[in-house]
Amino acid sequence: MKVLDLECSQGYTFEGWFGSEEDFVSQCERALVQCPMCTDAKVTKKLSAPRLNLSNPRESSSEKTSGTSTPVAAPANPDLTSAWMAMARAMIANTSDVGNRFAEEARKIHYGEVPEHGIRGQATAQETRDLLEEGIAVMPLVLPDALKEPLQ
Repeated sequence: MKVLDLECSQGYTFEGWFGSEEDFVSQCERALVQCPMCTDAKVTKKLSAPRLNLSNPRESSSEKTSGTSTPVAAPANPDLTSAWMAMARAMIANTSDVGNRFAEEARKIHYGEVPEHGIRGQATAQETRDLLEEGIAVMPLVLPDALKEPLQ
């Protein structure tokens, strides 16, 4: 198993696990590797150093830390990534997906035609602008594809 540090074209970093380097390249060519934050499929492998545990297991922790080995940095903002994924899961659990009828459903809720409830879906940039001009509070939010479909 190869664990790779990856980065999307938007600058988000994340970890990917692959059977081999060839698996990573093949999946990237088929756009199967996507950023979990923004779903960007333009993913590159970051430089990373392998971690080799070559020290004597009997060494004390102070002897290990005084050596010349360079620690491997953790992915940037792991707490932020976890918080983002938790927020996205909560959003999915507490809203109903209305698909491309988002603008229509948002108006029905805003004008009291249907009971108020949380919705999510797709709207064009123009539909979003129109909703905002009508005073309907909406927020564009990209949910990770991995959370939109059942896991297999």
